[in-house]
Amino acid sequence: MSNLKKVLIDGIEVEVDPAMTIIQACEVAGVEVPRFCYHERLSIAGNCRMCLVEVVGGPPKPTASCAMQIRDLRGGPNGEPPVVKTNTPMVRRAREGVMEFLLINHPLDCPICDQGGECDLQDQAVAYGVDFSRFREPKRTSENLNLGPLIKTEMTRCISCTRCVRFTSEVAGITQMGQTGRGEDAEITSYLNQTLDSNLQGNIIDLCPVGALTSRPYAFTARPWELTKTESIDVMDALGSNIRIDTKGREVMRILPRNHDGVNEEWISDKTRFIWDGLRRQRLDVPYVRENGKLRKATWAEALARAAAAMKAHKTAAIVGDLAPVEAIFSLKMLVESLGGRIEARTDRARLPAGNRSAYVGNARIEDIDSAGGILLIGTNPRLEAPVLNARIRKAWTRGAQVGLIGVAADLTYQYQHFGTDRAALAAHLKRAETAPADTRPGIVIVGQGAIAEADGEAVLAHAMAIAEARKARLLVLHTAAARVGALDVGAVTEGGLDAAVDGAGVIFNLGADEVEIAAGPFVIYQGSHGDRGATRADVILPGAAYTEENGLFVNTEGRPQLAMRAGFAPGEAKENWAILRALSAELGKTLPWDSLGALRSALVKAHPHLGAIDSVPDNGWMPLPMRELGKADVAFRNAVTSFYLTNPIARASAVMGELAAMEAERARQPLAAE
Repeated sequence: MSNLKKVLIDGIEVEVDPAMTIIQACEVAGVEVPRFCYHERLSIAGNCRMCLVEVVGGPPKPTASCAMQIRDLRGGPNGEPPVVKTNTPMVRRAREGVMEFLLINHPLDCPICDQGGECDLQDQAVAYGVDFSRFREPKRTSENLNLGPLIKTEMTRCISCTRCVRFTSEVAGITQMGQTGRGEDAEITSYLNQTLDSNLQGNIIDLCPVGALTSRPYAFTARPWELTKTESIDVMDALGSNIRIDTKGREVMRILPRNHDGVNEEWISDKTRFIWDGLRRQRLDVPYVRENGKLRKATWAEALARAAAAMKAHKTAAIVGDLAPVEAIFSLKMLVESLGGRIEARTDRARLPAGNRSAYVGNARIEDIDSAGGILLIGTNPRLEAPVLNARIRKAWTRGAQVGLIGVAADLTYQYQHFGTDRAALAAHLKRAETAPADTRPGIVIVGQGAIAEADGEAVLAHAMAIAEARKARLLVLHTAAARVGALDVGAVTEGGLDAAVDGAGVIFNLGADEVEIAAGPFVIYQGSHGDRGATRADVILPGAAYTEENGLFVNTEGRPQLAMRAGFAPGEAKENWAILRALSAELGKTLPWDSLGALRSALVKAHPHLGAIDSVPDNGWMPLPMRELGKADVAFRNAVTSFYLTNPIARASAVMGELAAMEAERARQPLAAE
């Protein structure tokens, strides 16, 4: 027997879940209902009244469609489905009245407002409002809030939809925003004028339906109709958030989230959103070669010839950075191995077993977190390593999931049971898992890179897999590098790890690995986009494109291949990464067998077919690692990320990220008064 209930909306009959609200049923029927305060991922406030509809047979007044469920509607006397009308004279008058009230105090800022052209209030005033107002009283004004360097506030424009308050408290998990006062004195404010302490705060810019909250770094730089919009993938962490890159000419002006229920829903972290100024600074735009201890500009022919001569003369090892696309990694692997060299992508020395995808990726999807009954975190702080994933864990916690942590205690924005910080706690938890009763809902074990980057990393991973197996849970390995899973998929690894790969090498080809210290001695060829640590150590610099400047394939932490699309062109003489390697291979006399990105991808997919299934998570099977002895029992796990805002060369080049990192450090130093 079906649990669905029929309802007639503007003459369209639909069957929906009785728990749905009227506004959700209208979306199923394809009927547009205006709204300001309602958002499907936030709790219902019901305070803007813009979504009023008429319920036939109900009270003789409009009904807030966001706050009434279908189960509460009354059907006809002979069993007819309930009837909802969204375009009657009553509804039109109600919407016009609501809009008139909203505009009483709203300033005429549209010509100077950054929300102009993509403002819900503008659109709905045109569609549902009237062209006059009966109010002649002076407009109310409000003081602006100081929410920090990311969010620009004009609180006189605020219509008190409370979306920002609900997001920060429900999704971001902070309690610094709220609403005070009643009636005309009501206003959104922050607790004791605090700035927001969250790395998801930028999402309230997208949520605000008016121009009260806008992007401070983007302020007064462009209008939406001037921008070219490109759908792409984020690489600031390994989650693979879906983003839209807006460019004006050759410059990236802003980065916005795209909805993807299986990955990031519709949120992105502040690093993802505001990183774009780092794409303009400290860029490598011409090749360099080192002479007499100093780098000088060179031509491409000279730089490639110098690199090829060194690679011919000496044994070559290659290391792969965190932001490299799979195509470049695959090309570099083919090239270096044709010279008899070795390649390694695990630059943080994480003990990730190549060839066993269920061990270096896991067998869980990100969306499995939503329905998990229990979540165990091992050696990770997801609030810093993947903030959007952390918000998903918080959502599961609000639905009743039990969260446990083995590792460094931290404020994760939700309550959890802290089982301990060291290896002894992990071993004890495995013993408990083997004897505990079965869970009613399947759980998830999430392992961080900090837990497996030590000498006993494989033993830690084996224990995590054993816990998952004992609890009939799923495993998710939480990576911190966007390039890591793709590199492991194509086999860019060496038995014995980084030390074994570079041992005895006279030449090190560094593909954007800026978090690695390379000792004196070897000849270093650096290919990357920014003048960071890797370029400082280099003897030859080959300027490459950043992630917004070339088409590239990235595999996220759950093993989902996704395509990042080019939104602009690399500066100066910088080239796409795969093209540089193709040119270098010709110089070496080991020409790679492709002349285009399409041919390269064909070879890549032929060698690794699962990479051709874009936006799908393959079944990784389950191959548990053999149990090994953990290291010293009292050695605590460490987290892979300590400074969220400075994890890669683009972030370190960003002035906004530098300011946020300084604020983060200052906040950590502040002594807390006794309360």
